[in-house]
Amino acid sequence: MRKNRNYYIRKTHRYLGIIIGIQFLFWTISGLYFSWTDIDDIHGDHFLEETPHQTTLGLAGMDQIDSTLNVSTLVLKFINDDPYFWVNDSTLIEAKTGSVKHKISKEEAIAIADDHVADPYKVRDIQYITEVDDHHEYRGRPLPAWAIGYEGSQKLTAYVSAKDGSFQRVRHRDWRWFDFLWMTHTMDYESRDDFNNWLLRAFSAFGLLTVLSGFVLFYISSPTVRKIKKFPSN
Repeated sequence: MRKNRNYYIRKTHRYLGIIIGIQFLFWTISGLYFSWTDIDDIHGDHFLEETPHQTTLGLAGMDQIDSTLNVSTLVLKFINDDPYFWVNDSTLIEAKTGSVKHKISKEEAIAIADDHVADPYKVRDIQYITEVDDHHEYRGRPLPAWAIGYEGSQKLTAYVSAKDGSFQRVRHRDWRWFDFLWMTHTMDYESRDDFNNWLLRAFSAFGLLTVLSGFVLFYISSPTVRKIKKFPSN
């Protein structure tokens, strides 16, 4: 009876170890990586200018804007030193003339990126993107957008919204490693950020069973425990 019980507990523990072992390895590697990296470096702060570009205002006034436009929000922003109004989170209007600007040009996108990215990074290429999947490094951000690639081993890429000219973010080699390991850590292979997915819950339960079966296996196979059980104290 004892032999059969020990056999099945060992077998259960062994197969649980095989199932959960690889994921335990990913959790350990990713946890070590997270604990030894600076999150500001992962965000790419060291690639950006510390002081934002400044320019003179030079507005002609609000009277140039279409008087029939219903305004709920209005933000002043600059593109190549020219002032624009970003109205209702949807329409870009040139502040000096009141004309609507429908798209940020490639040249303007490069200038915007260069205003934010620190020297000496030089532009390698630029792409216009209209859609991305759930695994793309620009996921969840406004589209369309310009992706400006820079020379260097870090494979730095800056993203600028083609709709309102806002500088969105930078992505680089270390961030991509972080993103991959974060995916393996959360086991969310789509959005990366869902800690309540069933795959993570299942593997967490398997992990608990693996640890508990190990404790049970130690208890039933330990010579010390057998001696204590054989000679109970009076």
